Amino acid sequence: MVAAPADPLHPDLQQSLLVLSQVGVVAFPTETYYGLAVDPFNHQALDRLFQLKQRPLAKPILVLIDNQGHLPRLVAEIPDRFQPLMGRFWPGPLTLIFPAHPHLSPILTAGTGTVGVRISSHPLAQRLCASAGGAITATSANLSGHAPAASEQEVLAQFGQRLDWLLKGGPTHGGPASTIVTADRDALCVIRQGAIPFGVIEQAGTLTNQA
Repeated sequence: MVAAPADPLHPDLQQSLLVLSQVGVVAFPTETYYGLAVDPFNHQALDRLFQLKQRPLAKPILVLIDNQGHLPRLVAEIPDRFQPLMGRFWPGPLTLIFPAHPHLSPILTAGTGTVGVRISSHPLAQRLCASAGGAITATSANLSGHAPAASEQEVLAQFGQRLDWLLKGGPTHGGPASTIVTADRDALCVIRQGAIPFGVIEQAGTLTNQA
């Protein structure tokens, strides 16, 4: 992971970058819930993340990027139907499922050959992602099977001292998590209903295709 200079205005950001570089796990706020960040290109860091969450290896992990320029590092191709969605809903709570770049760890993709990606609209999540080189994991900050954490207190209640670092950003909005969408040939398909109604997403894609 190549890290950019830390934001001097946020005293916890430098420590977050140090923890990530040492294969640690950082909890951080997003526009929905707190997420858990590790270097998505580091097998050891991904192992640590799964152990901390007690997450089944059959479940993939989504990735945050700070801008679309980082997509080629993660995806093999960009479906045409995703272009208008990225333009309208990124940054925001929309996760798109892309064909995965072949170099990605099967731990990250759970052997699916796909990877979920989004750009967060939370300013602290954006700064962390940009400072960490443009890509971090963003699985929800919770033990597998438990409710996602919407505050610093809820993060610590689930992980305690087993968490390597908490980037404090106050309470998050909670509510529905990000909507997850994939492209099946010429159709958009919802994997998880979330903060953005699928009908709004589908309409955006349809209107663009008719234009």
